[in-house]
Amino acid sequence: MSHLDTRAKLAILADAAKYDASCASSGTTKRNSASGKGIGSTEGSGICHSYAPDGRCISLLKILLTNSCTFDCHYCINRRSSNVRRARFTVDEVVRLTLNFYKRNYIEGLFLSSGIIGSSDYTMEQLVLVATTLRLDHDFRGYIHLKTIPDADPALIEQAGLYADRLSINVELPTEPGLIRLAPEKSAGRIRTAMRELKDGIDDNRDARKKYRSAPKFAPAGQSTQMIIGADAATDTDVVASASSLYGKFGLRRVYYSAFSPIPNASAVLPLVRPPLMREHRLYQADWLMRFYGFAPGEVADATDDGMLPLDIDPKTAWALKHRADFPVDINRAPREMLLRVPGMGVKTVNAVLRSRRQRRLRLDDLGRLTRSIDRLRPFVIAADWRPLALADSAVLRPTLVKAERSQLELFA
Repeated sequence: MSHLDTRAKLAILADAAKYDASCASSGTTKRNSASGKGIGSTEGSGICHSYAPDGRCISLLKILLTNSCTFDCHYCINRRSSNVRRARFTVDEVVRLTLNFYKRNYIEGLFLSSGIIGSSDYTMEQLVLVATTLRLDHDFRGYIHLKTIPDADPALIEQAGLYADRLSINVELPTEPGLIRLAPEKSAGRIRTAMRELKDGIDDNRDARKKYRSAPKFAPAGQSTQMIIGADAATDTDVVASASSLYGKFGLRRVYYSAFSPIPNASAVLPLVRPPLMREHRLYQADWLMRFYGFAPGEVADATDDGMLPLDIDPKTAWALKHRADFPVDINRAPREMLLRVPGMGVKTVNAVLRSRRQRRLRLDDLGRLTRSIDRLRPFVIAADWRPLALADSAVLRPTLVKAERSQLELFA
């Protein structure tokens, strides 16, 4: 590996990092170098964004420290037994790349993960050294996200939290049986213990900063995790239940879903084809229903067919079609929690409706000015000048709603 130059290493280790979806920079604290001190920023102009073919926003230098690994997880292209070209960055190389990319406005920060080299503690030490070098030696004020290692010494995780904006520990798979089958060297119990310790550290720091403003910040953007979808037999109901449990127990900022991608020389226990990317998209929509729309995991599961979310229609619409008796909803009278369940009405639209109806009774064209999904709304709402003529049967209504959603997706494509 030592004979490779930095550019060759970057080609290998940036490509190897593409399988990790948890690289969003939302929720960080504001820092900038407008005062003339320090390098980098987590906000403002000068930050370039690009988009992957599947729609993910890429604004970070997203790399592995190395794609060598002592683990042999079946689903991972970097597993010990995989026949891939290996590379390893030095700490100084990662630091130089981050600073150079930022100065060229290519990135707003760094997302750094790694295979396990030597031991979990040694690998975590190297990740932390990158962050401390950037912060202390170069006064870097951009965003840093470190992927942490559950088996590493908690003292190293604590140090990582002092210099990184966000830390993440991947649960890998939605269910413990799936983890045992596909990653037998990893422990679901140890992963969750590490997540609990990280949550406690974030909570303790929040309390300390309420009492002492001078207390150092600890992972101010919180923690996140990722689970791979489609590598095992877990249903969408299993995934949703697992995500809900993780949010509730560990106070996560985000659970990311990554559709399994077939890898070269794959293990015989893996599926031969990847799940449709639309499944990943539907799970993100279901995730938002729980986080922002007041849906319980069981209600999201109620939108599934045999445990799987429909691919042709979004989960909120699927739920509404199965609960036609709850509709239509009067937009001038219904409480906020019911308006949030109307297909095509997002949080911003609902808030705008609540503000506007204090002044006057809303008509259908008023609603049309607040949303781009009016065709999807009509069967589910009552307005001052609108009432559906009849309660259309779900089977009859569904094709129209599918077509309306497809047209909207094409509009934004």
